[in-house]
Amino acid sequence: MKLSRMNGLRASAIGALVVSGALVLSACGSDDNTGTPPNGEKTSAAASNIKCDGAKGQLLAAGSSAQKNAMDLWVKNFQAACSGVEVNYQAIGSGGGITKFNQGQVAFAGSDSALKEEEVAESQKICKGGKGVNLPMVGGPIAIGYKLDGVDNLILDASTIAKIFNTDIKKWNDPAIAKLNPGVKLPDSNIQAFHRSDESGTTQNLGKYLSTAAPADWKHDPKSKSWPAPGGQAANGSSGVATAVKDAEGSIGYFELSYATANKISTVSVNTGAAAPVAATTENASKAIAAAKVKGTGSDMALSLDYATKAEGAYPLVLVTYQIACDKGNKAETLPTLKAFLNYAISEDGQKVLSDAGYAPMPAEIATKVREIVPTLS
Repeated sequence: MKLSRMNGLRASAIGALVVSGALVLSACGSDDNTGTPPNGEKTSAAASNIKCDGAKGQLLAAGSSAQKNAMDLWVKNFQAACSGVEVNYQAIGSGGGITKFNQGQVAFAGSDSALKEEEVAESQKICKGGKGVNLPMVGGPIAIGYKLDGVDNLILDASTIAKIFNTDIKKWNDPAIAKLNPGVKLPDSNIQAFHRSDESGTTQNLGKYLSTAAPADWKHDPKSKSWPAPGGQAANGSSGVATAVKDAEGSIGYFELSYATANKISTVSVNTGAAAPVAATTENASKAIAAAKVKGTGSDMALSLDYATKAEGAYPLVLVTYQIACDKGNKAETLPTLKAFLNYAISEDGQKVLSDAGYAPMPAEIATKVREIVPTLS
């Protein structure tokens, strides 16, 4: 959740991204927190540094559950520091959060993708004299997880991933997969591909990656938060997809890295055209995020990610989670609490909590810009 005048800022400024531990992006579309790592319950001792600044009453928010563990920590610390305050965040998915925000039901929304133009236009009805702005909070990799007995290291590229999820590749020993995995004994068995049943920023980010890196093989709308391809099997939330993959031999699915880690699910390394395939790690994701550019203007901090990167060690399938709030026209009764809570979330202490929980905190320069914007919300 960031900034003001961000037209020309590049995320080369993001090169300072500090990654601590394995990223825990919980999932973007389900209230179900099953499968998240136990360290998601850690809290920060820095709650005493929180400035309440007139915060009072209840603050309602909803959206991506990719940030649910972070929200749980922030809420716990904030409420402990600010007596009489209740922050209620519902992890109902990015699409659901944006809908609630644009209907005026919540003070802010969480989303794994920036607002579309039509969503910004719709927000102007709620943000009197202003509009909804995207403030990035945390980023990390979307893992392609699979279960295939005897195959511990699987390499795919954007084309094969697209064809698998589009049901154009149906067998594990398909020549296209075999070519990327010489010497690996691939079974002559059917691929069970799982996707999200709910609207999801994770789905949208996967679509953006595939349509950019394999446009000939993925011709679906890259902006869709709903699963666009034929066939496959659906499950609710990243937790549902991860559980399905964990339980079904020959399966494959996509979810935030934390679900793969928590469920001990093998993950695909991606052949990007670099010298070596790139594993799904927070360090490798940060290298891809470092190539992003800020496309938002004014107080909007929407980022443009380079999904087609071939930089060495850069994992291209990444997402950034945004908090979405009105730049102007916030409700007077919730504005002090909104600003105080977001000020804490983007503060040094709030970002340190992300590291403690296994998330990747925002780069220093981006975080600094966000810290300038949040106090200007009105």
